[in-house]
Amino acid sequence: MIDLFRAAADLQRFLEERGWRFCFIGGLAVVHWGEPRLTRDIDLTLLTGFGREEPFVDELLAHYPARLENARAFALENRTLLLAVAGGFPVDIALGGLRFEEEATRRARDVECSPGISLRLTSPEDLVVMKAFAGRSIDWLDVEGIAIRQRGKLDCAYIFRQVAPLLEAKDDVESAPKLRHILGTE
Repeated sequence: MIDLFRAAADLQRFLEERGWRFCFIGGLAVVHWGEPRLTRDIDLTLLTGFGREEPFVDELLAHYPARLENARAFALENRTLLLAVAGGFPVDIALGGLRFEEEATRRARDVECSPGISLRLTSPEDLVVMKAFAGRSIDWLDVEGIAIRQRGKLDCAYIFRQVAPLLEAKDDVESAPKLRHILGTE
């Protein structure tokens, strides 16, 4: 994991040098806020807004190799840039523009993930929102791990304020009750 943390820290320096707003999400954040699990990639949200993605994508592609042939077009169409960093670690960069993503980058915290390596991680609450919205089996396991590890510390009212409109946008009526059960707020 130390090599993964170092690669993430190098990417973080690149982003900070440009004054870009971002936070690490996914497995790196789960390792800290939830039950540790193996992760071999780097996921982050980069706040680009809507209609201003191109300069971010172009700058990143000028410095990091793409993981697919038409990475630029894919990123602009799907709002996800797929790169690789030192050590060959895959990186998925979500191009953020929603109010929730802006709030998540604002609330992110610098956390020492390994001795001498601090990363800007999404908050545990925002990670729960992202995981509940994604809704895959692994995401629900991550939510359970975060709920256990952060018991009594999570701002559940904030979580439900943020997740409700996201779930509504995809007509998901099952995830909110499931989340309430996991968080013990039924």
